[in-house]
Amino acid sequence: MKITAAVLCALATGASAFSPQKGFVSRKSGLIVPPSAQDEQSSSSSPLFAPNMVAGGAERSYGQEYYEGAPIGPPPDLPSLLLHNRIVYIGMPLVPAVTELVIAELLYLNYESTTDPITMYINSSGTTTANGQPVGFETEAFAIADVMKYVRPPVHTVALGQAFGAAAMLLSQGKRGYRFALPNATILLNQPKSQARGQASDIAIKAKEVAHNRRHTCELIATASGKPVETVMADCSRVKYLQPHEAVAYGLIDEVIDNGTKNLPVEPAFMSQL
Repeated sequence: MKITAAVLCALATGASAFSPQKGFVSRKSGLIVPPSAQDEQSSSSSPLFAPNMVAGGAERSYGQEYYEGAPIGPPPDLPSLLLHNRIVYIGMPLVPAVTELVIAELLYLNYESTTDPITMYINSSGTTTANGQPVGFETEAFAIADVMKYVRPPVHTVALGQAFGAAAMLLSQGKRGYRFALPNATILLNQPKSQARGQASDIAIKAKEVAHNRRHTCELIATASGKPVETVMADCSRVKYLQPHEAVAYGLIDEVIDNGTKNLPVEPAFMSQL
């Protein structure tokens, strides 16, 4: 017993030796904090200032504002609000960062609900800039197209502004009967551009891959539009502009949305959860 008491006494002495008592203040919860934090809490008298218990071992969260008892936080960002309403917006060329975000959103919406449709708005110049400078590879569009077919919810596509090249192919990959375009949208069919540099043998290998990507893109468009692959490849051999009603006749889309034809919900879905 004497040995046990001696061991406990030594442990208590050692713990007190390593406890930062000097220059710190102990609270009721047992957490030791600097005196400045204690003074900050006691001196604050603003009605908007109130401590809030947070997880992770921290005792207080300073700076939290309240209004009529409800905590006030930063406003949600616009992409999050659109995602909450099952809307995916592509408003940039198809570079890897855009592809990563679009695929992540599609996968998230797939696990959130397997029946509610996803609406994809497309305003993109594809894998090139507006002046035709290549900035991405067709594999970016292929990845998005594959995930559109992989997820269980139906994906409705809407073209606005521009849908050029690979973006036009994505437009055609929506669920048949739910591929739309706004009245002033422009759709463009073209062939991919090569970014090959280096030795002649490397350029030849890259050219072969570009030709393969071109045919695969045309095959996807042909399947979606119901046209022969040779016809689509002939149309994509040169730049081919399509107005919305021409895209309907071509089979890329199913309907042109006039003003007032399709109405978005007046109240966003996230408001019901506030």
